[in-house]
Amino acid sequence: MLDMDTRLRVARGIAKTETEAAQEVFQTLKTRGHPDAPPPTMSDGWGGIDNAMIAVYGQVPEYTGRGRPPTRQQPQPGWQYLQMVKHRDERGHLVDTELRVIFGQPEEVLALFGKSTAYIERTHLTMRLFNGRLVRHTLGFSKDVNLYRASAAWEDAIYNLVRPLKTLRLAIQNVPGRRWQPRSPAMAARLTDHLWTVKELLTTVALPNT
Repeated sequence: MLDMDTRLRVARGIAKTETEAAQEVFQTLKTRGHPDAPPPTMSDGWGGIDNAMIAVYGQVPEYTGRGRPPTRQQPQPGWQYLQMVKHRDERGHLVDTELRVIFGQPEEVLALFGKSTAYIERTHLTMRLFNGRLVRHTLGFSKDVNLYRASAAWEDAIYNLVRPLKTLRLAIQNVPGRRWQPRSPAMAARLTDHLWTVKELLTTVALPNT
């Protein structure tokens, strides 16, 4: 999952189905600042994310005393989830896009997210470029989920902390020879004040949460 403002990868899920992977993402987010409700979310048209939200954050309605007591978890007020569904022709060419508001008030959700999943699609391209285990029909494609998890964790760390993103750079005034200050997603999120080196990443021991 990607934060739209800082491009920071805030959580990942690796599983055999999208619903299971999405559940892993929301379980992670539940421990990282979103204990009561999922953050506003936008995705492509593949299913499973709405079910994962309900599985992690949904609540069983209170019994009103009539009929059978409810047993199924339900989405809660205030959730915001938007899907951008791509429609293609028989040759696979994109012909149209459709916005579907799954949870939330349509006007509010559309105003919050806009009409594009470009950021998440761009980071998917970056992931495939730097992590060969994601590229299908190649010798590097991962068949071992544990090795895939390890390579994904490493690539996420490099992306968040080491690599500057051009779209995050800041203009510098009155500094001869310099026009831009490069920034990583972690810098944009104010988690660090500098670009890390690979050596720093390998030799830094993270303190446990207290």
